[in-house]
Amino acid sequence: MELHNPRLNAIVTITHEEAIERARAADDALRRGELWGPLHGVPITIKDCFEISGVRTTAGSTSLKDHVPENDAVAVARLRAAGAVILGHTNVPFMAGDWQSYNEVFGTTNNPWDLERTPGGSTGGGAAALAAGLSYLSLGSDIGGSIRIPAHFCGVYGHKPTVNIVPFRGHIPKSLYTRQILWVAGPLARSAEDLKKAMEVLWGHEEEGKASEWSLPQPRRKNLSGYRLGYVLDHPVCPVSSEVKEVITAAVEALRGRVDVLEEGWPPRVDPLEQYNAYRILISPLLMRTVEDDEYEKRKQALKQDEEFKAANEARTTACKVWKEYFETHDAFLLPTCFLPAFPHVHSRPLRERVLSTPEGDRPYMDMHFWISFASFAGLPATIAPVGLTKGGLPVDIQILGPYMEDATPIDLAAKISKVVGGFRPPSGYSAS
Repeated sequence: MELHNPRLNAIVTITHEEAIERARAADDALRRGELWGPLHGVPITIKDCFEISGVRTTAGSTSLKDHVPENDAVAVARLRAAGAVILGHTNVPFMAGDWQSYNEVFGTTNNPWDLERTPGGSTGGGAAALAAGLSYLSLGSDIGGSIRIPAHFCGVYGHKPTVNIVPFRGHIPKSLYTRQILWVAGPLARSAEDLKKAMEVLWGHEEEGKASEWSLPQPRRKNLSGYRLGYVLDHPVCPVSSEVKEVITAAVEALRGRVDVLEEGWPPRVDPLEQYNAYRILISPLLMRTVEDDEYEKRKQALKQDEEFKAANEARTTACKVWKEYFETHDAFLLPTCFLPAFPHVHSRPLRERVLSTPEGDRPYMDMHFWISFASFAGLPATIAPVGLTKGGLPVDIQILGPYMEDATPIDLAAKISKVVGGFRPPSGYSAS
């Protein structure tokens, strides 16, 4: 951290003294034969949207620059109880509302693969810290790809859990009704195995302040050869740039003959354009995430009565059923994470007027919603796994959708794919250990 963080600006609030004290206590406990939990002594970071007791939590907003919560967010408390050593908060965009990580409180986070490029957002600081070896696990959140796109841009692993399975209490900001149906908390890591360990700790509803008794279900298959997979690598609404498509195509082809089924095409009855458009309607309330508490309930109730929103929510219910049918005959579905790799910093406003360069020409910034929309819309788990580098040397991750409530299945498949095409690799100049 002392060597690399100053130029990355990934960890923006460092709990140095507390981390050293807890690490020493963890060592002392081991010498006494005590084990705190499955993450005993593991250095981790927390997205600056999850409250940490006694630690400034800002969500990248100047209005919260002095906010010091009294309690841990539920997900943070679970990681702490499992023995983790919290190193601090990682950078985010203002109120977690961008695919880049910069704000007026802490400035801009850089990608360790290329300091002139973004690590993504909104969990960009966490992904950059992992890629550079500053941390071994990071807690993030995702509704518009905020775990998945940073993982892809930085070449690490990420997991968007099944909706409503990891408690969200203690996360900033609020997002009206949308939060309950789309937004999730989940981990980023340097291996799929670490994602699974984190999910075993984070898994389970919070009921009346207590964790449920549920445990993470086991993967569907023991061997790669048993997996039944579908895949789509492109779509005319959001064409994948040639530099990304080349890498993910090679990864999928490497699986041919190694799995039981490898079938190209969208699932029957899945209309990708219909689901994408309905998803965009459902996330529109995020524009209202800064409303004051006294307006929150009124806006929430008004939203539930909005006819367009109600229709989109009904389409979401239908999509959940359609994907459930698909996963009765298939175990996972592969698709791109984003149409391009990490791009140079661009902080112009408004977001909708930004454009991004690809070898095939300029593209709208908001196109980054497309490939991540399907898992969010249907509440499905999605694991992001590194599968190679572009010819320009930037990382590319593939997205693996799994069955509802069966998060270990896409995570397990990510681990098995890494044995075929290689997993995490550190950027040049950073440690692999």
